Amino acid sequence: MLPKSRIVNLPVYQPGKPAEEVKKELGLKEVIKLASNENPFGCSPRVRAAIEAELANITQYPDGSSAELTEALAEHLGVSKEQIIFGCGSDEVIALICRAFLLPGDETVMADQTFSVYNTNSRIEGAEIIEVPLQDGTHDLEGMLAKVGEKTKIVWICNPNNPTGTIVTDDALRSFLDRVPDHVLVVLDEAYAEYVTDASYPDGISLLGSYSNVIVLRTFSKIYGLASLRIGYGVGQPEVIQLINRVREPFNTSRFGQAAAKASIADHEFVKECREKNAEGIQFLSAEFDRLGLAYFPAHGNFMLVQVNRPGGEVFQELMKLGVIIRSGFGKYPDYIRVTVGSKEQNAKFIAALEQVLKIGQVQA
Repeated sequence: MLPKSRIVNLPVYQPGKPAEEVKKELGLKEVIKLASNENPFGCSPRVRAAIEAELANITQYPDGSSAELTEALAEHLGVSKEQIIFGCGSDEVIALICRAFLLPGDETVMADQTFSVYNTNSRIEGAEIIEVPLQDGTHDLEGMLAKVGEKTKIVWICNPNNPTGTIVTDDALRSFLDRVPDHVLVVLDEAYAEYVTDASYPDGISLLGSYSNVIVLRTFSKIYGLASLRIGYGVGQPEVIQLINRVREPFNTSRFGQAAAKASIADHEFVKECREKNAEGIQFLSAEFDRLGLAYFPAHGNFMLVQVNRPGGEVFQELMKLGVIIRSGFGKYPDYIRVTVGSKEQNAKFIAALEQVLKIGQVQA
């Protein structure tokens, strides 16, 4: 008999289905994956050279402190090296924050439909989860503030929010932070920050000088296109980062990830091009959703959440048969699907497939 465990009822995270698996299952020759918010334009050309140079060191452990990458990123962000921690993706940093600060019985506040890893890792540490409903797909900061109490340790704000793609503005966020008690850590997850073009969007890094209880999360998995290398980071006050570092495992990022991330930081033009192409993709998809009469949330990341007026799981299955992988299964939005903004060709194929699926659904109804 297994020992008792409080995690036995935790859901297992379901990643986007791999294209190779779908090809094999359904006998398809061509499949496009628009499920995991990966960068359809690849990564900086500088990354290949950086990885090839690291092949000579494949037998050696990585630098556990990520010294060279830390120095490059600190200069890029305008912060001190002591303010940065790296993880195996930003989701590991989320786990480390929970491990460092949450105790059984502590409370943590988050939106009711946001990145699920906040909930899972908080529950692993035995914390009480307080979920506040989104308002029009956006974090209800006033509602979240009302739930903050003496037992509250962490508030999570995903900005842009995954899966809705909405943002909280700079004014709203500063007003919220001005009133959050000092004993509460506010985690700003900005995994998609580099995609945002809205002038009202706050730069979390610029808030660190005014709010000592803020930590900002970002990643190289999204616009930088390094998802397979699993490297993300947190930026906060040195004393906060030092505490999180105490629970970090040694060598938690690879030599290849560190080298690729360092090369990526320097390629500003690549990031700019990806941001512009993504904005064009959002404009195209928005216009097509309007044409099809489908409601959707305003998108600020590299994905869109659109209402398909049928169970999202059904549409997921039908699209997969046509060689298009998207995401469904969002509890508060059961008749929505989330689609990554792809290349022009991918976006066009997705719309053609979606239109076909929706017409089939109308005939069956």
